Amino acid sequence: MIGTLLRISRTNLRRDRVAQMMVFVLPIAFFSVFAMVFGRPDSGTGRMPHISVAIVDQEHSAESRDLIAELKRDSNLTVQDSIAIEPGASSPGDGGAAPRRALTREDAVAMVHDGRVPAAIVLPSGWKPGIGMAGAQRGARAEVLADPSDPIASGAVAGVLQEAAARPLMRALARAHGADSTDEQLGLPAPTVIHDVAGPRHRDDRPHSIAYLAAGFGVMFLLFSCSGGGGVLLDEQDTGTLERVLNTNVGMTQLLAGKWIHLTLLGCLQITVMFTWGALAFGLDLLHHLPGFAIMTLFSAAAAAGFGLVLATLCRTRQQLMGIANLLILPMSALGGSMFPRTLMPPVVQKIGLLTFNAWAVDGYTKVFWRESPLTSLIPQLAVLAALTIVFLTIARLLARRWEAI
Repeated sequence: MIGTLLRISRTNLRRDRVAQMMVFVLPIAFFSVFAMVFGRPDSGTGRMPHISVAIVDQEHSAESRDLIAELKRDSNLTVQDSIAIEPGASSPGDGGAAPRRALTREDAVAMVHDGRVPAAIVLPSGWKPGIGMAGAQRGARAEVLADPSDPIASGAVAGVLQEAAARPLMRALARAHGADSTDEQLGLPAPTVIHDVAGPRHRDDRPHSIAYLAAGFGVMFLLFSCSGGGGVLLDEQDTGTLERVLNTNVGMTQLLAGKWIHLTLLGCLQITVMFTWGALAFGLDLLHHLPGFAIMTLFSAAAAAGFGLVLATLCRTRQQLMGIANLLILPMSALGGSMFPRTLMPPVVQKIGLLTFNAWAVDGYTKVFWRESPLTSLIPQLAVLAALTIVFLTIARLLARRWEAI
């Protein structure tokens, strides 16, 4: 008897593709994502992730030019020390290439604040490389402009700056004394000071953490709630209510539109409750960001509602809907930044994350609450969310034709 029951269980598992994915594929997917982020080979060797950095040279000396050249040769960095001049400007003999000018400190601050680079280096007028305390006394300190939402980048850039400044000094000492020199002997050849430039309202990273958590988990559970809400269509199918509704003057398009509006409003309420609780219990600054919050919430809820209808029209039963929802939403949330910041992921994984709904929604909320960017900066995120809403609703309408044939 036990053997028969085991054979029945194996047969059911073999026929249930969703259960197989939940048992075997989903755990491997989660393990792979976290392994790529926290267990990749360079984590154990001390190598840092590739970082884009802006450099401002206010010293314009041979030493500063040598340092910038050393930084550009570093394989861990993508260095930007100039910016394109506004359209309409021309430069003789440029061969048609866009003219460029050297970055200023204001340019670098704006680039870090807007999230275009995670850190920037400013070599102020009077900066000179040196050895140990003598180096600190010889000239002004280099600045590392940092975005506190990416704490790894600023420390890594400061470390690379020391290494790049040390290499010419090591070569000079070797030539002078005919002996090898080490970093320990050199001390700090480029004394630096790190300035946080993003999030002007905040004095520490706690408000950013609360805003990130509210956005990340809010978006993830928004997907779950919209998927569950879309499952009402399957319940109505089982009870015969769906067939009776379709026999009235209400067509499938109107029915789906009504469900989508309901799920969108429900999603807006869910996100509002999440952020309101963050404001009341954890000091999240919601009142000063209401316009951006309202726009992001509406577009995010609309796209999530469309996603929920796609799953509902795709599945045949509630059980199948729950399995597929878990199978899709959990990896999307991990890759899209709902569980931990995408800035901690390898560049390849960050690009893959842009294929998820979560990444665009969380990035939009980050612009609103952390970077305090103008509403116009949300256009890329809103455009993608609007496009996803249209695509989801179109797919749901096509899949729902199976009910019209009943």
